Amino acid sequence: MTHTDPGGHGLRTVPERWLGVALGVAVFAAFFFNLHGFPLFDLDEGAFSEATRDMLARGDYIATYLYGEPRYDKPILIYWLQAASVSLFGLNEFALRLPSALAATGWMLALYAFAARVCDRRTGLLAAIIGATTLEVGVIGKAAIADALLNLMIAASLFSIYLHYHDGRRRWIYAAFLCMGLGFLTKGPVAVAIPFVTSLLFFAFKGRIRDWLRAVFNPPGIALFLLIVLPWYLAITVREGPGFLLGFLLEHNLGRFREPMEGHSGPIFYYLPVLLIGTLPWTAILIAALWRARGQLRDDLALFLLIWFGFTFVLFSLAATKLPHYLLYGMTPLFILMALELPRMRSAFWSALPAALFFAFMLAFPAIVAAIKPTVRDPFTVALLTDVDRHFGVLWYGGFGIALAVSLWFMFERRIHTAWRMIALGVLVTVGVTGLLLPTVAAVQQGPVRDAGMAARDRPETVVMWGLNNPSFNVYADRHVERREPRPGEVAVTRFNRLDPGVDYEVLFERNGVMLVKVAEE
Repeated sequence: MTHTDPGGHGLRTVPERWLGVALGVAVFAAFFFNLHGFPLFDLDEGAFSEATRDMLARGDYIATYLYGEPRYDKPILIYWLQAASVSLFGLNEFALRLPSALAATGWMLALYAFAARVCDRRTGLLAAIIGATTLEVGVIGKAAIADALLNLMIAASLFSIYLHYHDGRRRWIYAAFLCMGLGFLTKGPVAVAIPFVTSLLFFAFKGRIRDWLRAVFNPPGIALFLLIVLPWYLAITVREGPGFLLGFLLEHNLGRFREPMEGHSGPIFYYLPVLLIGTLPWTAILIAALWRARGQLRDDLALFLLIWFGFTFVLFSLAATKLPHYLLYGMTPLFILMALELPRMRSAFWSALPAALFFAFMLAFPAIVAAIKPTVRDPFTVALLTDVDRHFGVLWYGGFGIALAVSLWFMFERRIHTAWRMIALGVLVTVGVTGLLLPTVAAVQQGPVRDAGMAARDRPETVVMWGLNNPSFNVYADRHVERREPRPGEVAVTRFNRLDPGVDYEVLFERNGVMLVKVAEE
């Protein structure tokens, strides 16, 4: 594999600083643009954010709780970072999402630094631009959950492992243990399993298993890992007993591989469409890169990157629980392969086609929703969609219409280098998703919950959640809320079809099926 810029004549004549500017634009558009502009999504963003709010309210920085019950889903690091951000900027969407945006930025900078070191600076810049403007990365990189931070740690640990293989320096071993420790404190065993198995397979293929064993059983590295991990894991075990370790390790890690959790299942090929859609608008570049890389396994870098992606793809394809963002743990190496392939791309039509299809789908999306709406049978979902049409206005059609026109022009315009066309389309996709798609979906799905929470913030009564599971309500209400049936004199947030006709309720808030009611005193 040639780690240079073959065929990229349009790129070699452009100063690298312009690619640097493009990377800055891509990172801002993907991770910071409109970061505060739409409500928190339930369940994940709401659950992480409420656990952080509750942590600050209780002044307890060891254990996390949700609805008054221990939350054993994830370790502590992301909650600490969110708590620090909220302490600085207040309890709002910007503060809760900022740690993820910063982690995603660090992820792209680490990608740039690694690719620039093992290839060249242009490849590093292209890889980071591709990563930042990939559809799924842009969504996860601004979500108030643990995955952007975890991806940074997994990527940095594997970059360190390859650099140790390349030059043999011990500092890379320590860097890998450091990142795995922080990853283990972010989301647990997956932060170790992927680097461990990927490096084992790679070193075994290269006939250097003894070098791998020496690196894995490095006493200072192990000590560094334990120094990072043990204090909190011991503290939570002392506080909560074996409940955390049993619930976290057995149920929320091993259990996800044995059986689907919370209905998140899928067929064995689940991650194939996730990969093709998640890498928009770069899907054609991905296919070309994988097609070329299949025949270049003698190259150390290509082999390492393909093992990393391949193991992750197979691992989560075999797992019973399937969620789209799991595949991100193995997508970082693809960004490097795509950056190496991009200067070779000659077909303007095929490279821009995925973006054109995406924008065309977005233009048709309101009509699709309108066609599906009459078939919906769930009364609460029907209520949420009551006025969905008002969210699709001039900005929606104008924004995606212009983006579609640009993508169609790029499909036939040959005077602009493919790389620059794709960078522009990547930024357009990112801006469209962040500025139009996510705010619209959030307004329909989460807007009523947010407004109900704001209405409940200053109520003197006890507030409970009845028939809903929307932890973001607690965040917007800025108060502890239990999930149970309300008692006389209490206020409940609920869905309209849960109300008992025989009970007297005072309606405090009502919008699109979400209600805030006070139960009459007996």
